[in-house]
Amino acid sequence: MSQQDRPVAAEIRATGVIRRRMDVRKVSFAAMADAVAATGMEYGGITPIGLPASWPILIDAVVAAAGPVVIGSGIRGSKIVIDGAALSRLPGGEVLEGLATAV
Repeated sequence: MSQQDRPVAAEIRATGVIRRRMDVRKVSFAAMADAVAATGMEYGGITPIGLPASWPILIDAVVAAAGPVVIGSGIRGSKIVIDGAALSRLPGGEVLEGLATAV
């Protein structure tokens, strides 16, 4: 990743917008090779668990309050069921109201 790239993980519904929170003009998915190299996880299974501590993990309040949620496990062939509120206790975890609200 380049110097200007700022990685972040966001646990939101697919309609979410995070530009204002990250204070950036554009948000996009990392290239597959970059995401795999940066996380050490398999593309399609990347999970917020085990990400570098310096990465913000932005969690929509709806996800945090949802009870059990399904996330990646680090490999493509499996998933993890975890209480949404537990995501906020990960290093860099931050619950935000309205994160998944479209602008």
